[in-house]
Amino acid sequence: MAETKLVHSPLLTYASMLTLLSFTPPFVILMWYTNVHADGSILKTFNYLRENGLQGLINIWPKPTAIAGKLIICYALFEAALQLLLPGKRVEGPISPTGHRPVYKANGMQAYAVTLITYISLWWFGIFNPAIVYDHLGEIFSTLIFGSLIFCFFLYIKGHVAPSSTDSGSSGNIIVDFYWGMELYPRIGKHFDIKVFTNCRFGMMSWAVLAVTYCIKQHEEYGRVSDSMLVNTILMLVYVTKFFWWEAGYWNTMDIAHDRAGFYICWGCLVWVPSIYTSPGMYLVKQPVNLGLQLALYILVAGLLCIYINYDCDRQRQEFRRTNGKCTVWGKTPSKIVATYTTTSGEKKTSLLLTSGWWGLARHFHYVPEILAAFFWSVPALFNHFIPYFYVVFLIILLFDRAKRDDDRCKAKYGKYWKLYCEKVPYRIIPGIY
Repeated sequence: MAETKLVHSPLLTYASMLTLLSFTPPFVILMWYTNVHADGSILKTFNYLRENGLQGLINIWPKPTAIAGKLIICYALFEAALQLLLPGKRVEGPISPTGHRPVYKANGMQAYAVTLITYISLWWFGIFNPAIVYDHLGEIFSTLIFGSLIFCFFLYIKGHVAPSSTDSGSSGNIIVDFYWGMELYPRIGKHFDIKVFTNCRFGMMSWAVLAVTYCIKQHEEYGRVSDSMLVNTILMLVYVTKFFWWEAGYWNTMDIAHDRAGFYICWGCLVWVPSIYTSPGMYLVKQPVNLGLQLALYILVAGLLCIYINYDCDRQRQEFRRTNGKCTVWGKTPSKIVATYTTTSGEKKTSLLLTSGWWGLARHFHYVPEILAAFFWSVPALFNHFIPYFYVVFLIILLFDRAKRDDDRCKAKYGKYWKLYCEKVPYRIIPGIY
């Protein structure tokens, strides 16, 4: 039996699953169309759809093309090769509910550096023009939408026929299994981890690659890069660099250690990340904004500070776990709760719950600087249109939902210790408010 406990009522769960399965693919296309062909105006897109209905959507939906397929396959194979071949430290993931502990090779930072250096060099030496990626973006997204659905179907079959570890199983419902996934740690062979590939090396890496692409395209279009685009790109690249610097820590998070490999995580990382997460930059390509040096610097510094705080939250908890609580947090001995729990195989385990530093402010305080950072790399677009802020709104919904799911899971896992923890750290995300 899969560990797919429903957080919301079954009806709401099925309704939201089917809604997301049906509406996220066309939404990706509409996001691209609005930014690239409708001057970033949601109203323009809305009026077009109102006049032309479903046929209008079909007309603007680009067909998957050979060039888009080639670009995606070359990129995917390049990233897969780096994941397998680059040297890296051996890192162990957290123990799963069935007592299985995955082992990884931490070479994300090397892969990230090689990817960006290769991509920028290909442009610099005139071998490949990244503007081609922007010019074929609709076809790329379209190809990714269908290709990733097929990939998720492959994961569903693999979960039934050849699971990689004991951390797999069916909920008995085909929609739930396809949406949430069958396996926690699917692999191809012994060493190629599918979730590390989809989430980190394809999804997060594409964020950086596309941020650079948008910059180059704007330069090609206008002969210069606007200060708004520079602030947006620098902040996004710093954020993605932080991600790869801390990639081994990401393998302990909910995405990897609790969410199975299905449509939600894998389609999300293969399609939603490159299209929606990069959308503020996509908007700025054709709608450059001149901020002026002072405002640009204010936004840049505020954004960098938020990314640093987000990093420091994660670093604090990682250091606390690594030293088993024998470290200092903000110059003092950390306060903690020693929680015991039982795995599904009946083993008793102990976890330490940190209740000081950033983690004493709220149980998921690290989401606050993450949301603010996203706001600061969107705000260079100023306020002519809403669409650059869609990612921020989406992120707020995603993280608030994730905080609830994480709290419910911890409550079930730790019982009375979690109650104690919530008494010590009463706020979920925003200190003093929520």
